[in-house]
Amino acid sequence: AADKYGLSQLHQIRGRVGRGRERAYAYFLYEAEKPLTETAQDRLETIAANNELGGGMQIALKDLEIRGAGNLLGGEQSGHIAGVGFDLYLRMIGEAVSAFRGDVAEGQTELRLELPVDARIPDGYIESERLRLEAYQKLSTAAAPLSPDDALDRVVEELVDRYGELPEAVQQLVAVSRLRRRAQKAGLGEVVAMGGRMRLAPLDPPDSIQVRLTRMYPGVKFFAAQHAVNVPMPEGASDAELIAWVEQLLTAAVPQG
Repeated sequence: AADKYGLSQLHQIRGRVGRGRERAYAYFLYEAEKPLTETAQDRLETIAANNELGGGMQIALKDLEIRGAGNLLGGEQSGHIAGVGFDLYLRMIGEAVSAFRGDVAEGQTELRLELPVDARIPDGYIESERLRLEAYQKLSTAAAPLSPDDALDRVVEELVDRYGELPEAVQQLVAVSRLRRRAQKAGLGEVVAMGGRMRLAPLDPPDSIQVRLTRMYPGVKFFAAQHAVNVPMPEGASDAELIAWVEQLLTAAVPQG
């Protein structure tokens, strides 16, 4: 009976019907005398409504809404960017969409940004998993190098208007998004915290910048062969202070023209 299958299974079964010039139909049957559960009816209505080419995305979103996202949007996954999780997921989606649209310039560096900070959208701020996912994606899109300069500001205004003032974790997520945009525009491929030090690469600062960094950050190391700069991170800094420190570091290491 069709009501026993999940949305993705129903979609895959329907996709196996008909090939090339051969037109075929998929009929999903269920027992008429047996009442459908609310979830089963939701699935069948979704399959019936999304029968055009490209409907798979809508089916996937509905499946996410029905089954829930598990820990994908929870603090365990998105709470610390150093844990990869949702940030990596969004970056992969954003890069794939940009490549499809032709927005990615040839040779553009892929950015790996990892900071041990609480940067996320708590479920207490946006309760719906689908709407949280939407907010994450809007922030990711707005942080892309080719997005308008005020794109992130517009997303923040929308969030405040719809859900109220931003909690600290969301403020930090927005700040990290600004860092991502800044680093990508500077051509960096790595902004990574590891072992109490911050690694910036690829970066070959001229002598004048090296002198400045040595003065501002005692203990900084330059690795010409690896095209990298390694800077000691401040100890005991709060999340907000660490983000501000990274912003200052980028300003000193890669001045905006």
